[in-house]
Amino acid sequence: MTTTTPGTAQVELAIGGMTCASCAARIEKKLNRMDGVEATVNYATEKAKVTFDADIDVAALIATVEATGYTAAEPTPPESETPGAEGPSDEERAEEELRPLKQRLITAVSLAVPVIAMAMVPALQIEYWQWLSLTLAAPVVVYAAWPFHRAAWTNARHGAATMDTLISVGTIAAFLWSLWALFFGTAGTPGMTHPFEFTIARTDGAGNIYLEAAAGVTAFILAGRYFEARSKRKAGAALKALMQLGAKEVTVLRGGQEVTVPTAELQVGTRFLVRPGEKIATDGTVVEGSSAVDASMLTGESVPVEVSVGDSVTGATLNAGGRLVVEATRVGSDTQLARMAKLVEDAQNGKAAAQRLADRISAVFVPVVIALALGTLGFWLGTGQGLTAAFTAAVAVLIIACPCALGLATPTALMVGTGRGAQLGILIKGPEVLETTRKVDTIVLDKTGTVTTGRMTLLKVHTAENTDESDVLRLAGALEHSSEHPIAQAVATGAAARVGTLPTPEDFANIPGLGVQGVVEGHAVLVGREKLLDEWAMALPADLKAAKDAAEKAGRTAIAVAWDGKARAVLEVADAVKETSAEAIRRLRGLGLNPILLTGDNKAVAEAVAAEVGIDEVVAEVMPQDKVDVVKRLQAEGRSVAMVGDGVNDAAALAQADLGLAMGTGTDAAIEAGDLTLVRGDLRAAADAIRLSRRTLGTIRSNLFWAFAYNVAALPLAAAGLLNPMIAGAAMAFSSVFVVGNSLRLRGFRAADR
Repeated sequence: MTTTTPGTAQVELAIGGMTCASCAARIEKKLNRMDGVEATVNYATEKAKVTFDADIDVAALIATVEATGYTAAEPTPPESETPGAEGPSDEERAEEELRPLKQRLITAVSLAVPVIAMAMVPALQIEYWQWLSLTLAAPVVVYAAWPFHRAAWTNARHGAATMDTLISVGTIAAFLWSLWALFFGTAGTPGMTHPFEFTIARTDGAGNIYLEAAAGVTAFILAGRYFEARSKRKAGAALKALMQLGAKEVTVLRGGQEVTVPTAELQVGTRFLVRPGEKIATDGTVVEGSSAVDASMLTGESVPVEVSVGDSVTGATLNAGGRLVVEATRVGSDTQLARMAKLVEDAQNGKAAAQRLADRISAVFVPVVIALALGTLGFWLGTGQGLTAAFTAAVAVLIIACPCALGLATPTALMVGTGRGAQLGILIKGPEVLETTRKVDTIVLDKTGTVTTGRMTLLKVHTAENTDESDVLRLAGALEHSSEHPIAQAVATGAAARVGTLPTPEDFANIPGLGVQGVVEGHAVLVGREKLLDEWAMALPADLKAAKDAAEKAGRTAIAVAWDGKARAVLEVADAVKETSAEAIRRLRGLGLNPILLTGDNKAVAEAVAAEVGIDEVVAEVMPQDKVDVVKRLQAEGRSVAMVGDGVNDAAALAQADLGLAMGTGTDAAIEAGDLTLVRGDLRAAADAIRLSRRTLGTIRSNLFWAFAYNVAALPLAAAGLLNPMIAGAAMAFSSVFVVGNSLRLRGFRAADR
């Protein structure tokens, strides 16, 4: 529990027992009815964030949640990691939590398949097939479907009806009627079969069993719940991925000795060593050495940052150059990385839970069906037709409304849609994501790694008069190849790609902050900043000076090259725009989305990239927390915002956005915070993902419509007592076949570039 403003406190409760988004809404409503309490409940993370008056006991909040039919507790702090200690991994703990659901699913599927087969294939209806069906279906309805019955009872006690209510009522009605028909009717007669008759005639229902409906619906819904639960369990993985980015161990300086200790033992004022290629353990100030620090994965800056004594550095960034000694200034929860993790968590908790479409329909459909069944019972009793006929008609109404096709509507469309998406490099996390894709009107694009390649690239070579470009690349590339600096490596890679194998320098020296010098093929070569050439009295000629100024104005890094006492060339290095980005922007506009470029890079770089790909609106020079604020501002303006990013610095904004699209080529933190993952790393996949998601949502909607329409059309027959078993079976089977066939059409979805 934490204290916020004077007189108030805040607590985060772990909520248990929620089965759908409407459960979260119910808990939130109950908590907010308490005086002095403001709560938000997130179904995905299974947490409630509650702000309350300080005189309110947390136990009272927990009691309110429990009175609503769910469990609540303050989350236990994570156990500290002890070297050498072994414990269950996150994946093992998640599997352990899912094991009961998995066991119910396996039970339901293994027993329901033969029940459905016997009901649908007359050749399998042996002499006592109906009793075998009862034996197999009973564990499915009683054991496997128990979570639905429990949730339906909880909903009923609070005057609510959801998908669970519809499943429970339908399966119990079908099962109990089958029991009555078997034990007290004629359905238990040896040799009884379900004949293929489509005549409409009034029957007493004594020879009809519906065990396949009860078992089949349970199996289908459990399958959907299981795969949804697996996806939901990953909701907190973004936070874990963020925290795992930091260094686990650090080399500290104690009495002139180097000692390796866990990073958690660092304190403010401790001095620690960072070698080339190591992560900086925590936020601090450089007290010795100079280097280039690659902070792109944390800040979004594509150009490495040169640091020296007195400069600040951030934990989890990479030392790409020389040896540094850093004095810690912030540790633990005060570091920028920890604050970013908190931003991601807050954004996830604050995101409004999407109300599942099936629950919205069920909230209306279930009460109507139950009311109609009771009305049918009353009508037949009132007309003096007898209790058997009245009860037969009433139960028939419930049976024909049993959601066989509804159980298939969302899972089959989602399965086919997500399967097709995976083939195209698009991963969709769940059905709630699809609803959001229909609403988004603004798409915010991170620059580095999303619109651009995310790595420094040699773009242009400007040569002086009478200087051959291949000579420049060969000599400069050979010298830069010996340097660890990211920009030097970009030059070396680009040179090797254009001229082939590079020669080996006879002499090499790194000049911190300026560049490199050495001897290549007998030439004394300088590569670096203009200041390096000035120190050797080698001025850039006018044309190269103009090229350098133009490159820097466009936000690119300009590198001067000289040998044998004369300036020979200027190289332009920058984060290159992906070849497909401009086409991707055109496609996103075609979907009705307004693109905005958002980056931590300087404004000149951002505007140059935006102009190249066709984006009009640019927000540059923003820190990670500012990215979240930009998304919030757009949402406050009434826009529905999609965010595309790939770095740790994008994770909080991805979680805050209405729709987060993470580039699969980026960091785990960004991927876990996103709703859609674009495995291809091609921005055109963002347009394909939104198109596929919208089409999948449309398929789910049409499935739900027809799933109800077929059964609703037969409700008057059921109410009139004319429910022939084949008509009921045909209505259920045909609606299911239609739903599956409609979902399979998604297999024909094609990416626009394929």
